[in-house]
Formats: sequence, structure tokens, C-alpha cells
Amino acid sequence: MHPFRFGVQYENPATGREYRETVRKIESLGYSTVFCADHFQGQWAPTVALTIAAEATEHLKVASLVYDVDYRHPLVLAKEMATLDLATEGRVEFGIGAGWMTSDYQQAGITYDRPGLRIERMLEAVTVMRGLWSDEPVNHAGPNYTITAATGSPTPHTPGGPPVIIGGGGKRVLTAAAQVADIVGLNASLHEGEMGLEAVRSALGDRFLERRNWVEAAAGARFGDLELQMNTFMVIVDDQVDELFETMAPGFGVTAEEAKTIPMVLAGSINSICEQLHHHREVYGTSYFVIHDSEIDAMAPVVARLTRT
Repeated sequence: MHPFRFGVQYENPATGREYRETVRKIESLGYSTVFCADHFQGQWAPTVALTIAAEATEHLKVASLVYDVDYRHPLVLAKEMATLDLATEGRVEFGIGAGWMTSDYQQAGITYDRPGLRIERMLEAVTVMRGLWSDEPVNHAGPNYTITAATGSPTPHTPGGPPVIIGGGGKRVLTAAAQVADIVGLNASLHEGEMGLEAVRSALGDRFLERRNWVEAAAGARFGDLELQMNTFMVIVDDQVDELFETMAPGFGVTAEEAKTIPMVLAGSINSICEQLHHHREVYGTSYFVIHDSEIDAMAPVVARLTRT
């Protein structure tokens, strides 16, 4: 099993000063990574945000969760990530996804292709980018991208480029992630294009066990090398959470007992949450957990207790 580590999704600070102060706090509390998403709503632009975070800290890793393949050409994105990885001496993790939020596509006038085509495009982009992160010229003629005698520059600090994160909730994307990614995110299903009731039901514990099994089957001998990640819905540090589950669960179309099986919800005392995380690592294989910026302080004792164990 991989040791525990923790990241923070932080993407909409009020000011640059606040952002710098918060990422320094994240680092000081022992979190591994700060993440930024890639949408057209209120959050900051990810590459700029991650660059600022890296410059404000000394050891904190910076990562996208995740870049949408449809928003940038892979040659452009490969250059940005190589530059950031070089400048930070290897503190970059590169998350990429096939896109899911329909409102982004509607606002930008980007065609929202069927899932299989978007996944194919994402995988082809990863192939192109890894080629550009080598020292060899890239010639590529695929269904989505044509690259002619392109040599990536600069060369990343990390040999072969930063670790690649690919996550998802469906069998096809998780099968692909198991075969090509370094870090695989087990997520709820988002094929509706929004965080709705179906996504919540897809987050029940038995569905996550199924996803873990898909990854193991597809990864084969490399399964032990993969780091499995989970992005949480919420963290509630409170000794009395039963009433909370009773109140909230019906609004999400599940029973309180079903809601308690959702591994993306961490709720209870510090001891209880530590026990939950050990359970999740044992059952689902997940050792890399991502929380939100509003939960930094509440989760700090858990991070201090479990990191690197």
C-alpha cells in the first residue's frame, strides 16, 4: 500500500495575498499538494495559479485537477507544464481529463462530443505530450492531432515529464487511466455533465469497489506502482454526525445508511476519520485524498497523524 498523502483543492481566493498566505499555510500543515481545477466559472486560471503557488512555497507540489483536453492544444500545454516542472525542480503533477461540465462547453461554444471521442482525444494528447517531454522529435498523425518534427522545449526537470493524473467514474476511462497514468483518481460518475443526484448515487461504497477492481484488472502487473487518489465531496469533523446524515441524505436521493458508505464524504471525530481513511486504503486502494480549502484546518490533525504512514 502507498503511504497516505493529502492535497487541497484551492481555486478561488479573493486576492493574490490571500492565495500566497494560504498555500504557505497548506505547506506548513503537511499537505502534499495544492490543486486547481480548469473551468470557466469563478476559479483562477490554473497554470497562473499553480505558478504563483509554487513560487510562494518551497516544497509544496502543484497540480491541476484537471486540465480539460478540449481547452488547449497539447503542444501548448506540454510546453507550459515542462516550463513549470523545470522552474519548480519537479514539483508538478499533471492532471488531465476528457471534460465533463456541459456549462463550460456551452459558454465557450465548444462542441461537447460523445464521451468515447473525448476520452480518445485525451489519451492521444497524453501520448503527444509525453513525446514532447522526451528529447526526441515528435512526429504524430492521429485522429485529433498532427505533430510534425516538434521537439519539446524546455526539457522538464522530471525525466519523462511530470506524473500524469487521470481519473473518472466509468469503466472506459478508468481502464485507460490504469494503463497510461501514474496516479489514478477514483471518482463519482459525471456523465450527466453536472453534479446531480445520479452522481451522488454513483458514489456509494460498492460502486467505488467496482472502480478499484476495474483499475486493478486493467493495470495488471503495474497496479502496485499506481497511486490511487480520491477527491472528497466534503469533510465534517464532528463527534455527532448521525443526525447530519439523517437530515442531508434524503436531499441527495439516498438513505442515511447509504450515505455513510460514500467514501468521498469524511465525517466524524478525528479518530473516526483516520479509521475511515485506513478502511478506504485497504478496500479501495486510495491513499491520496483531496479536500477543499474550507476544510484545511479541520483536517490538519488527520494530515499530521497519517501523512507518510
